[in-house]
Amino acid sequence: MSNTLRPYLAAVRSTLTAALCLENFPSQVVERHNKPEVEARSSPEVVANALTISRNENERVFIEPSVNSIRISIKIKQADDIERILCHKFTRFMMIRAENFIILRRKPIMGYDISFLVTNFHTEQMYKHKLVDFIIQFMEEVDREISEMKLSLNSRARLVAESYLLELYSK
Repeated sequence: MSNTLRPYLAAVRSTLTAALCLENFPSQVVERHNKPEVEARSSPEVVANALTISRNENERVFIEPSVNSIRISIKIKQADDIERILCHKFTRFMMIRAENFIILRRKPIMGYDISFLVTNFHTEQMYKHKLVDFIIQFMEEVDREISEMKLSLNSRARLVAESYLLELYSK
């Protein structure tokens, strides 16, 4: 992990650790319903202030806590069009398989690339520190994966261009 990424991830880790104190909270509108308040927004008094942790204008995390759920939205660094396309394909691949990643949402909120939804039921079934570790590890790995895919794509493009030019000039 680079030294510039370390304080950013430490801020995200401490904020998530503090925000993941969730409890069971039934709906105040409909009896016997328990929906994530961060998405239902049926009672504004149980939704806390949202936080944005930003590394730069292209890389940020948006955390929306409530009494029984928390939504974490991540904007992944995309420096050029190739990274934009690779990021879109990678996140789409993940979101199609959202049922395998229990906390992953199928659709991110507007302006972000991927979103996670953690409810009080998730924190009852899983360790809180492991959920935080998963999100931090995801943030570390997704940047690394996109960089590796970009390098692989560039090397494949170079090989194709060399073979095309050799074929073109050998005639």
